[in-house]
Amino acid sequence: MNLNGYFDNNATTPLCAEAKAAWTEAVDSSWLNPSSPYRSAAQVHVRVESARESVATLLGVDASRVLFNSGATEGNNSVFAHWARTLPLDKCIALSPTEHPSVIESAKFHFAGRIVWLALDGSGAVDLDAMRVQLESEAIAAVSVMAANNETGVLNPWREIASICGELGCAYHCDASQWIGKRSLCGLGACGYVTACAHKFGGPRGVGFLIHPAGVRFTSFHGGAQQAGRRAGTEDVAGALAMIEALKVAHAMLGQMSADPRDQFLRSLEAEMPNVQLIGIDAPRLWNTALVIMPEFANERWVRAIEKHGYLVSSGSACASGKDGPSHVLAAMGVEALAMRRALRVSAGAWATEVDWANLLSAIKSAYAELKADGTGSNSHVISI
Repeated sequence: MNLNGYFDNNATTPLCAEAKAAWTEAVDSSWLNPSSPYRSAAQVHVRVESARESVATLLGVDASRVLFNSGATEGNNSVFAHWARTLPLDKCIALSPTEHPSVIESAKFHFAGRIVWLALDGSGAVDLDAMRVQLESEAIAAVSVMAANNETGVLNPWREIASICGELGCAYHCDASQWIGKRSLCGLGACGYVTACAHKFGGPRGVGFLIHPAGVRFTSFHGGAQQAGRRAGTEDVAGALAMIEALKVAHAMLGQMSADPRDQFLRSLEAEMPNVQLIGIDAPRLWNTALVIMPEFANERWVRAIEKHGYLVSSGSACASGKDGPSHVLAAMGVEALAMRRALRVSAGAWATEVDWANLLSAIKSAYAELKADGTGSNSHVISI
């Protein structure tokens, strides 16, 4: 796959060279079970704990708060299962309606009938003033609001949310899957619970981490006593070590990331296609993400047509691919149903240049000409974090 044509990085990122090297080295040298009683296994255990310290240092938290797992979906489910065991039965939880499905579906499973939906502003971010009123007027014990939306790239004011939750005594969970690797890690530890997955920032699939509040007796999987009894199961040593290298690389590159090529692409796209609709254009967003409503034709046709020219984009969230119905994110933002079926998400990697963005625009223009020549304007929809 030519990375210059890959514009679906919010779905997954390629394994960076440093992570691949770390994984390969660990598979060869640290394959022993870190819980085994002999000295050689203890050395592997030390490497796992060193990786934990690295995450803790980057996020500015104590290492005792860091739990390795299989990724953000597990982490999100673990947080809601923990809240279901520990929060009073007469209390509710509050969510943004634009959360990832692993948050929304887990919340519905554990807190059916006890979910308060937070109000949004015009960009799809949580409205802080409205949230404060909701937290003060309703019996809400916990809040879950993501840092950056996977479909629109719009940023939520998570620092302010963490502050308000702390002031009002609410637990706060922040799904930071799209934030980490694209924005500064500073302050995330104040959120209480933070979830992330490595494959969103150049690490391997199937590994991630969860940060929980200090002093909380947090338990995920039951069975063995790994990770201080918080998550049973033999640790993925190679995955954890590779994830740390990817995180370090992404953190070091933050200053090189710019939204200028994306913004130029959007200006040119709007000039070439006056009827295109740009979502979240006036809101603070991830530098790499653009969500657009195309003038006509269903989005799965756009995806296939653009791919023929060597460029990969998506129609929303990969975790919802093939589901029946349009994006719940756009629905929560009040986008009209037929328009949602024409949505395309473009999400660049750190390597994307102005030339790559310009070539993507050319591919879209060529695809548009081909779709118009085909003459069928179906609005059927397949959604493709």
